[in-house]
Amino acid sequence: MVGDLAGETATLSAAGAITRIELLGVPAWTITDHTVARQLLTDTRLIKDINAWKLWTDGVVTRQWPLIGMIDAGRSMFTVDGPEHRRLRIKTTQALTPRRLEELRPSIERLTKELLDDLDEAGNDGAAVDLKQVFAYPLPMRVISELMGVPRADQPMLLEWYKKFFSMVTPQDERLQIIEDMDVYFTEMVRRKTAEPGDDLTSALILADEGGEPLTEEEVVGNLKALVAAGHETTVSLILNAVRALLTHPDQLAAVRAEEVEWKQVIEETLRYDGPVTHLLMRFATEDITLGDTVIAKGDGVVMSYRAIGRDTAVFGDDANDFDITRPTASRNISFGYGPHICPGAALARLEASIGLPALFDRFPNLTLATPSDQIPNLPVMTQNDIAALPINLA
Repeated sequence: MVGDLAGETATLSAAGAITRIELLGVPAWTITDHTVARQLLTDTRLIKDINAWKLWTDGVVTRQWPLIGMIDAGRSMFTVDGPEHRRLRIKTTQALTPRRLEELRPSIERLTKELLDDLDEAGNDGAAVDLKQVFAYPLPMRVISELMGVPRADQPMLLEWYKKFFSMVTPQDERLQIIEDMDVYFTEMVRRKTAEPGDDLTSALILADEGGEPLTEEEVVGNLKALVAAGHETTVSLILNAVRALLTHPDQLAAVRAEEVEWKQVIEETLRYDGPVTHLLMRFATEDITLGDTVIAKGDGVVMSYRAIGRDTAVFGDDANDFDITRPTASRNISFGYGPHICPGAALARLEASIGLPALFDRFPNLTLATPSDQIPNLPVMTQNDIAALPINLA
């Protein structure tokens, strides 16, 4: 129901805290309740290892299932648990400390200015401009690529690969070829940096040997592949959804521009109200898990429906379906996850949005939507809240 996220969210929320769903013909459980989600995201009986999924080990789900690439994604910190997860994750978190992120600020500001210049040039004839294509799409890819050491010349190719990978209309044979191409590309990149390390996170992952056994080539590739995906997809949606929400709530835009409300409140409310991730796939039960009258059986798959979780009225109030940047509970959102697998790039995404959003509205104070908000379609993507385009007028 990607064409009707509001309807889908309402249906899932009405079905209860935990309910049975089908993902392109494959049964699973989904969680829509904030408290239950936090409980399960720290439950060691739910793991990321696909080999704990009964439908996979029984051969019911195969590599031909369109969503398999998001679950059977190779060995990385995103697909293992416990001590192995900590070993793979610590190398990344050490490189994304608050101090390291502040060191990235000048680079993000520079990239933001470059793209705002491009936006200005694209709209200098008064025509509508697609904010996604010119600004929100390339910014996080350039940031994560500089961080990881990905050449700028390769970034358009990677954007196209990831776009097709996530799209539900991409034929599965083409998607599997893209997965193979990504593996080849990132493996070659890791081997180049192994021979000639640079000042980037990929080289740091290769060279890091503190805190236990060094990462294998496969593990570095897995982390790199997933970080580039997560490092740009979430930020694209965060920026676009914040802009759309503010432009359709001009009183709130005026409040933040008058510094009556901080930009961080805009970001947290956007994450809660219209976050980048709709559904996150998937965790698997290693034993029966009882939640009230419901039993998640051993081997079952569990999906976190983060958009519905963000609309939980018990946590965010009876007006949880409204956008309100003064909402005191907005910062309680778990749109980037919770527990051991919380997104390692969450702080980076927030930093990019905190730089990009005010810079955009400062540069173009008369920004307006060129298309009514309710006529802006979502892309055919099940896991991300990804709109096709955001046409705007600069003046």
